[in-house]
Amino acid sequence: MNLANLCFGTLTAAALAACVSPTAVLTDRTPAHQPERASGQISKPGWATQSFAVAAANPLAADAGYQMLKAGGSAVDAAVAVQMVLALVEPQSSGIGGGAFLLHADGRTVEAFDGRETAPAAADEALFLNPDGKPMPFIDAVVGGRAVGVPGAVRMLEMAHRQHGTLPWAQLFQPAIALAEAGFPVSQRLHTLLSAEPHLTKDPAAAAYFYDGHGKPWPVGYLLKNPALAHVLRGLAADGSNALLDGPVAQAMVNKVRQHPTHPGRLSLTDLMAYQPVKRQALCHDVVATDQRAYTLCGFPPPSSGALAIGQIVGMLVHTGAGRLPLADGLPSADWLHLYTEAARLAFADRAQYVADPDFVPAPGGSWHTLLAPGYLAQRASLIGPRSMNQAFPGQPAGVRISHAPMPPQPEYGTSHVSVVDAQGRAVAMTTTIEDAFGSRQMVNGFLLNNQLTDFSFVPRDAVGTPIANRVEPGKRPRSSMSPTLVFDKATGQLVMSGGSPGGALIIHYTAKLLYGTLNWGLDAQQAINLPNFGSTNGPTLLEANRFPVATVQALRARGHDVRLLDMTSGLQAIQARPGGGYFGGADPRREGVVMGD
Repeated sequence: MNLANLCFGTLTAAALAACVSPTAVLTDRTPAHQPERASGQISKPGWATQSFAVAAANPLAADAGYQMLKAGGSAVDAAVAVQMVLALVEPQSSGIGGGAFLLHADGRTVEAFDGRETAPAAADEALFLNPDGKPMPFIDAVVGGRAVGVPGAVRMLEMAHRQHGTLPWAQLFQPAIALAEAGFPVSQRLHTLLSAEPHLTKDPAAAAYFYDGHGKPWPVGYLLKNPALAHVLRGLAADGSNALLDGPVAQAMVNKVRQHPTHPGRLSLTDLMAYQPVKRQALCHDVVATDQRAYTLCGFPPPSSGALAIGQIVGMLVHTGAGRLPLADGLPSADWLHLYTEAARLAFADRAQYVADPDFVPAPGGSWHTLLAPGYLAQRASLIGPRSMNQAFPGQPAGVRISHAPMPPQPEYGTSHVSVVDAQGRAVAMTTTIEDAFGSRQMVNGFLLNNQLTDFSFVPRDAVGTPIANRVEPGKRPRSSMSPTLVFDKATGQLVMSGGSPGGALIIHYTAKLLYGTLNWGLDAQQAINLPNFGSTNGPTLLEANRFPVATVQALRARGHDVRLLDMTSGLQAIQARPGGGYFGGADPRREGVVMGD
């Protein structure tokens, strides 16, 4: 195992505790829409491997994937094992109570496995409206049963494993079961988030698991055991997804959701048993980098908005002269940031107008590629001037009739990302989520339930009654920003990179930074991940605090930008194919992820 310069190598409690001590102090500039708090920075060296690699948000989860790859498993096998351990060691971000998007490439085809949660059959567009017709406060919708969607991650992984797994399904659960029974050391990040979490203690099961008898979170290094989750995992190993979505565990989820004392939800046993993952066509399009090398970017189609927004931003920048602007002293310049954030505003305006579950809302003009058409992007890019537009309006691709109202701004929250390349060259990019940090704060049988329905628009219609594409409807999948991405050399079809990030709506910018840094600025994955974060969701210009020179901030403000400095806690994971053979992986210094492989 290539663990050079990796202090997590021993995976002991002491080592974990020593490695994740924060090196930066939390600030009060973290706004409400930030998915997860910062917990310090950990220097990451990047990791070179020869045969295979797995990148995950926690070293124990990465090790589970490594074990599967070492045993001859496929990239999908490794992803399943990683996800089960993440459910245990990173419960704030993902788990078996949530959903996921998985991209898979085998050298011939790229497939998109949709395990996004769905709205219960009893849900309707007024789900998040108070009796007076006004939207309820966001946190009231999050905490409780109201926002719990039908979890899809496990059944989706089961589908992907049936098609691309090589190891027995049951074997993939062994690392998570062992850790749940023997215990795992609480990391600095988990401890930090538990310390700042005001709602989790309201749930008796969660309070008893995450906190001591005095209501204090377990200290860093504390050996936390989860026998209840181990029991569920054993059931999943033996009986597949039915052990979660049918029977006693399913009934416990329904009871928890429907019997919440203040915000009950509408989940039913029928919803759980009927859930089906969807295999979609990956959204692939070509881009040309600054050096004129052509690449094919493959991302996830709607209900994800990530690949579309990234494709639009990158496609617009081609028409702006951004390619002539290199890094300045190792950082994006004010001129480049101006162009990027203006393109981002235009992309996010289209996102609010058009993107929703394609089984309910048709693509404009019959194809999502209308939003990526070169002529349309050139027209949109022409709107970028010397001063910030501050807020952009949606465009109208040729021949498209607008039939929905744009979705108002609304918070989006956190996730986890996994990238894998196996010994046969098969690649996975998977982003997985329970939405807000610690989801709905409802714990059942050792795992947390999602609050994914808050990704729908709380307001279903505009002032004149025009429906919003991403409104709540029974059986519908909420719009997402998750952006698992696979990059290929257009000329040869060979894999170039697998990558992605958590981060709510800012996932789009974190992933775009990774892509632009590697493909246009010639950085390796770790160098690109290490760059400071930036972006706009069609409002203020966001810059990562303490990472940009004062002159950069001043130059942007002089162009009319409303600049906000804040902690932007990305969690990028990426694996690159090296030109001479083998792989190079990077992990975000802002979280505790690592890359492992041989």
